[in-house]
Amino acid sequence: MLGRALGVLAAFSDAAPELALADIVAATSLPPATAHRIVAELVAWGALERVGRGRYRIGMRLWRVGALAPSARNLREAALPPMQDLAAATGHVVHLVVLDGHRALFVERLAGHDEEFTVRSRVGRDMPLHASGPGKVLLAHAPATLVDEIVARGLPRLAPGTITDPAVLREALDTARRTGYCLSREEMTEGAASVAAPVVDAADRVVAALAVVVPASSSLPPFIPAVRMAAATASRRLGHRADRTGPEFR
Repeated sequence: MLGRALGVLAAFSDAAPELALADIVAATSLPPATAHRIVAELVAWGALERVGRGRYRIGMRLWRVGALAPSARNLREAALPPMQDLAAATGHVVHLVVLDGHRALFVERLAGHDEEFTVRSRVGRDMPLHASGPGKVLLAHAPATLVDEIVARGLPRLAPGTITDPAVLREALDTARRTGYCLSREEMTEGAASVAAPVVDAADRVVAALAVVVPASSSLPPFIPAVRMAAATASRRLGHRADRTGPEFR
């Protein structure tokens, strides 16, 4: 029963945040009566909530339980102050992104005060790893096997600047590892660019990428020091002692 309940929850996604019972049956292959009973129990507990007539979405209780995960909570607590400073200094949206399987997941987003365009991102949404600055930062420090798997799955074009050539992607990942930051222009969203840098924990593991999103017409190098400083501050707050600016990251 637990596996079936988890299957029902897994049917929801960024592309399908609201589902009817028929959608859940189709996604899980459960008998309608079984799906109805599980959905009713999940609603009663608070893992799902009804939206209008006959539609459901993830409930707030499930979000509250997820927020108790120590790694996510500690990361957000460490990164939030430098993210706030970066958003205030630049006036632009700031993201905190983590690796989630073969995707990148937004775990925090701060709005800027001087936005010239709409940044379509929200906490809990995921995105391809190959098509953004923070995604490539995470991929650059992931196992080589993950890079191979991402390439094997294909590199779909999402915007004019999306990298679709495996050789070009690997070169970009090498550059991100060597310099300690990643520049991205119109790779995921037309009209948007970003500067991203790694956040490192006490065990010297890259656990997140911190990024600022700016108009694609912007000059990106001026943002590099501020983004790297914010990421380094978050790293120190996580217990990382050494400044991750050695030769391999310059």
